[in-house]
Amino acid sequence: MNQSFSQNQARRNRQQKLWQQKWSLKTKAIVWALSISAFPIVAIGTFTYYYANDLITKQIPQVRLESVKNSTVTEALQGQLSVLVTGMGVTAILTGAIAVFVTNQAISRVSKAAAMSNSIKNKLRPDSEFTQYFIASEDELVMLERNINLFTELLSVLIKEKETEADYSQLLIKVTRWVRESFNEEDVLKITSEEIRKALSIDRVTIFCFNSNCNGTFIAESVAPGLPKILGVTVSEPGFEPGYIKKYQNGSIRAIDNIYQADLSDDDIELLEQFAVKSNLVAPILKGKQLFGLLIAHQCSRIRFWQQSEIDLLAQIAIQVGFALDYTKLLEQVDTKADIAEVFIEITRSIRQSLNEEDVIKTTVEEVRKALSTDRVLVYTFSADWSGTVIAESVVPGYPKVLRSEVQDPCFAQDYVEKYQSGRVQATNNIYEAGLRDCHINLLESFGVKANLVAPILKDEQLFGLLVAHQCSRPRDWQQSEIDLCTQIAMEVGFALDHARLLQRIEAEGVQSRLLVDTIGSIRQSLNEEDVLKTTVEEVRKVLATDRVMVYSLNGDWSGTVIAESVVLTYPKVLRSEIQDLYFGQGYVEDYQSGRVLAINNIYEAGLADYHINLLESFAVKANLVAPILKDEQLFGLLIAHQCSKPRDWQQSEIDLFGQIAMQVGFALDHARLLQRVEAESRRSQLLVDITRSIRQSLNEEDVIKTTVEEVRKALSIDRVLVYSFYANWFGIIIAESVVPGYPKVLRSKIYDPCFTENYIEKYQSGRVVATNNIYEDGLADCHITLLESFGVKANLVAPIIKDEQLFGLLIAHQCSGPRDWQQPEIDLFAQIAMQVGFTLDHARLLQAYEASEANSDE
Repeated sequence: MNQSFSQNQARRNRQQKLWQQKWSLKTKAIVWALSISAFPIVAIGTFTYYYANDLITKQIPQVRLESVKNSTVTEALQGQLSVLVTGMGVTAILTGAIAVFVTNQAISRVSKAAAMSNSIKNKLRPDSEFTQYFIASEDELVMLERNINLFTELLSVLIKEKETEADYSQLLIKVTRWVRESFNEEDVLKITSEEIRKALSIDRVTIFCFNSNCNGTFIAESVAPGLPKILGVTVSEPGFEPGYIKKYQNGSIRAIDNIYQADLSDDDIELLEQFAVKSNLVAPILKGKQLFGLLIAHQCSRIRFWQQSEIDLLAQIAIQVGFALDYTKLLEQVDTKADIAEVFIEITRSIRQSLNEEDVIKTTVEEVRKALSTDRVLVYTFSADWSGTVIAESVVPGYPKVLRSEVQDPCFAQDYVEKYQSGRVQATNNIYEAGLRDCHINLLESFGVKANLVAPILKDEQLFGLLVAHQCSRPRDWQQSEIDLCTQIAMEVGFALDHARLLQRIEAEGVQSRLLVDTIGSIRQSLNEEDVLKTTVEEVRKVLATDRVMVYSLNGDWSGTVIAESVVLTYPKVLRSEIQDLYFGQGYVEDYQSGRVLAINNIYEAGLADYHINLLESFAVKANLVAPILKDEQLFGLLIAHQCSKPRDWQQSEIDLFGQIAMQVGFALDHARLLQRVEAESRRSQLLVDITRSIRQSLNEEDVIKTTVEEVRKALSIDRVLVYSFYANWFGIIIAESVVPGYPKVLRSKIYDPCFTENYIEKYQSGRVVATNNIYEDGLADCHITLLESFGVKANLVAPIIKDEQLFGLLIAHQCSGPRDWQQPEIDLFAQIAMQVGFTLDHARLLQAYEASEANSDE
């Protein structure tokens, strides 16, 4: 269409150049005006003059014969004739001047009309060659006629282009909807290539995915029958000229109408000829602001002149594909985290149910192999000289069994012991590309290994062995979630081995030891910190038959608080008592951090300072037993037993058991914290999925925002959640709110903050999330504090909502009942929900546009 229009323009251009060689319209009009007005007068005057003069001249001789008096009359007639001719000449000049003036007035209007038509033409077709000539050197009437003809043809072209753009807009909406409804990357790419090829009648649409160093593979394709297929083809040297990758990264589109006229290198042309390509169109796909690949259209049957509407459509679809890939990646991450968290909990429970070391290790290798879908999992335990033996194995059929294999590695003690002792986890994707020594490669080859994953097992805080996963069928790109899972399970195995060893030792010590087993079992069954501590003091007091058992938690300044207590009824309760001991940090912290257990049979005979005795007397203590509780390898607090009725001679077995229980309490606290974190992560992951699905079910902007504030407030147990939308001047209004009863409602409140544009726009546009635990302690301006106080806010959480890649508003959580220590998982979840709201608003807008378009087409 544009090509034929350009050809017509070129033809007119040549005619225009020929026309420029002639007189202008103004010159011709003046000549014609003078000819029409002055020429008849001049002609008649001249004819009259010569005729009269001739007549007088011929008659003079006769007149002279008749009378001498008539000579005077003759002279008078000749004088009057001259005056008449002169008058006629003046009349002709005045008439010509008037004609020229009238002609100039008429021509000026024609010139203005021609200039205006030329200006309109330049705006409609600024790239046309038919616009670069001066009006003064042209025939304005001819130019006006030609411009009118041009406008007639151009109007037809524009109407067709508008119809094409409308069709493409509907296609973009449909493709965007189909892509957004796809829940995995493969479906997104497959749908994109199929629909574009059908809609644009293109021979091939393919997606090229970059690997590294500009290499890549065609990972999706839709191709017409009879043409070569390139799906799965890897191009090692695509031949991009220098700088073109950066252009694609910046969103550049490349349209080539004819590969032989596009200044391509011979290698590029040869590559395209292999795929039978004559013309191509390339748009970048950005995933997470990084260049993921290229959306490519190939015309193979003929040369194709790409229209701007086609170029724009492909670019917009490529952008939507990038958004969809980001969304599917987020969904996959959420699902993966939820699955990993559930797997970890199940494996941990299975291990914890094992009561001896052999069962713990056997259960571990079986469950981990299933969870990771790997070919072999084994536990390798060390001897004193750092050689070792495979003591447990789970392997799929077809690969060699290595159970009870002994391995001698003289380099292990020197190179690896300290690293594994410090918690190093080693993931090797390909044993031939990881820089391993030949002896290591030979060992792994003897086991049929292509990739492995190794995590240390610490028992009694010493390196007991290694938990090893082998991939034998092929190299494997270990994912971070898999590495984290293996690490956490290895840690749990260490705890379980400690637990199993302790159980075995306790079982050998008689009735008291059996009671301790029950105590530790009860502690281990507690799934949160509060239950662990409460169960501990209750069970230990019964086991030791003592008057009081409590847990004393330390603060940063080594003061502390009694956070759990079990006491017989006749003695004072000290729960929640706060204790200031100025000398504790200086005299005891290091000893307790090293595992010291202190037994005092009689407080008056132990050489205690007076203030210590006074403190113990206030609790009615006669003898006590103190053991440290280490949590995350740091001194969390003290487990303390008080004998109040009389002094007590603590037995060594009681002291040992008490110390072991305190150690187990530390392990249980670690375990409870880990379980809480994993379960919280699982709940948050599921929560994000649920909230996202609830939001996605909303079909318009108002429902999306209303659903968001309701679901987020319930999910995070917040007093108020609102959406604040910006005006053009960055002032705004609260457009949605969910608030618990008892706090002020702020819906539709308008907020004017002149500092917002200067200080915050760019940061929120870049994805900044702000968590304020206490509005009075986070350095807020007075005007901000006053505003938040008017809403009853003590703490808040703010995340940006990006719509159409612009800052639409803010998702805000208010804690009104008191300050709140926002946890990082809460902040991350809140930010992810805000991002999903933006995606959904985009989706809702596109659906509304699509529905409106459908309604108009039905009408």
